[in-house]
Amino acid sequence: MDFGIATFVTDNGIRPDVLARASEERGFTTLSIAEHSHIPASRQSPYPGGGDLPSVYYRTLDPFVALTAAAAATTTLRVGTGIALLIQRDLFHTANEVASLDLLSGGRFEFGVGVGWNREEMRNHGTDPTTRGALLNEQLAALKEIWAKDEAEFHGEHVDFDPVFAWPKPVQKPHPPIFVGGESEAALNRLATYGDGWLPRPGTSADELVRVRKWLADHGRTGVPFSVWGAPADPAQLSAYADGGVEQVNLLLPTKGESETLSKLDELAKVAEAHR
Repeated sequence: MDFGIATFVTDNGIRPDVLARASEERGFTTLSIAEHSHIPASRQSPYPGGGDLPSVYYRTLDPFVALTAAAAATTTLRVGTGIALLIQRDLFHTANEVASLDLLSGGRFEFGVGVGWNREEMRNHGTDPTTRGALLNEQLAALKEIWAKDEAEFHGEHVDFDPVFAWPKPVQKPHPPIFVGGESEAALNRLATYGDGWLPRPGTSADELVRVRKWLADHGRTGVPFSVWGAPADPAQLSAYADGGVEQVNLLLPTKGESETLSKLDELAKVAEAHR
């Protein structure tokens, strides 16, 4: 298995360029970061992890800005979103940001997407939580048109536009790999239809990983890479990922200052080396 880093990049933690350079130096293959545009003060949506919402959710940097800094500081490290909340984003700005980052990084971007969980955050962006899955599906289909064609158009129920010009185009062809997050039936159908890779959550069992692999093959999708986001540095869990055929494990890195982060990276690098 390859090992990367999954983390929240914030305004009071290590800088993304410093983190990326240190991750590359320690042999990690990928840096994947989370996105939240803001956190509504109402806090009606329960935190999926249970308990109070961790402070990092309130302070995340824009992922495309942060990952551009990360890419500029490295030469081989792949940079990605885990996950980008596409349903809260303008389609054309996102198409441009993805293509621009892929261009500036020399084709090292991985586009992780999902429907998200904070319904108040979605509503603040004008997104109806009840149709967010259908919206994401159409957005992904429309993005592929924008990236592939000089003159693209799309006509769906949630995304609808007449022919447009949009450059730059991504360096990776036909586009950066799209990693779909989520384990629900809808998420897996989205993966089979629009995805190039799967981002299962860290608690996904080896049996489930094997089942999804077979399910994808039955639907004509073989060789789809699995990339666990936010994995614990637990030997038993890492062995389960190996048994489940996971290709990439992104170890969860707590968001801390530079000195503490570098020490933690050293620890995680030893864990990764023991399980490669």
